Amino acid sequence: MASLAIDPGRVTANISAQQTAKRREARIALLLSAPALLLLLAFVILPTMAVIFLGFTDFELGYGSFNFVGFDNYADLLNDRTFKKSLWNTTVYAAIVAPVSMALGLAIALLIESEGWGKSLFRTAYFLPVASLLVAMATVWQYLFHPTIGPINAALTMIGIDGPNWLGASSTVMTSLSIIGIWQSTGFNMVLFLAGLSAIPRELYQAAEVDGARSALSRFRLVTWPMLGPTTLFVTTISIINAVKVFETVKTLTEGGPNKASEVLLFTIYQEGFVYLKVGYASAMTVIFLAILVSLMVLQYRVMDRKVHYT
Repeated sequence: MASLAIDPGRVTANISAQQTAKRREARIALLLSAPALLLLLAFVILPTMAVIFLGFTDFELGYGSFNFVGFDNYADLLNDRTFKKSLWNTTVYAAIVAPVSMALGLAIALLIESEGWGKSLFRTAYFLPVASLLVAMATVWQYLFHPTIGPINAALTMIGIDGPNWLGASSTVMTSLSIIGIWQSTGFNMVLFLAGLSAIPRELYQAAEVDGARSALSRFRLVTWPMLGPTTLFVTTISIINAVKVFETVKTLTEGGPNKASEVLLFTIYQEGFVYLKVGYASAMTVIFLAILVSLMVLQYRVMDRKVHYT
């Protein structure tokens, strides 16, 4: 049997042609992604690096020079009562808004998914708070929470309860802001859960019913909840991040008052950087804020890497 002869020159030429084609594809890919990379560099990477650098300085707006102070800004944060208070308020706000808005979003999504008609109407109605301009809606909430003419206190008076000064008392201001946050976030979480519910194969419910899962609660526990694992993980991360980033309602309704009872982390950063013009100190706070957000994202990715999708 005659052996097949391999031409080394042809093999080398083929390899060279393949390498040339790969390099050409890499150059084309780089050219196509260059605009996005430039925007990422200009609006994300460079500003982040600038904030990290300024966090180690005493830079103030209006002064031509600044000094490198090392970790002094971060050391001052450890003794800053306003920073500690805003960090605590942010934590409380996120601890209330994130789980409650998730639970309500899931409940509404389940109700809409089980509805035979009017799904589009209900989806639109519950999503309106997300699409609404929060600064404009703050006027409505200010009226609703008004201690004397507000409908909420009027309703409480009808059942014999003296309504509090919702936005003007230290004991109730965070509760009021949390209610607004829940109102704003529930519709967004509902849409995400609806997307997750629509991706669940209907055959699984039929199989579960054949296996004895007759009640809706059993089908939810055995099919819906396990299959919503990836969606729930994503919604949890997004909800916490959005809650940590609260700013508009505080700025519009309370200005951090009364007595800093509603001052949150982003509002404190805004005050230090744009009111008191202490950019270096505000940058150190921003680095702490970014570290919190990055930690939350890393936590999500670690859980996803472990493929914890089902319970």
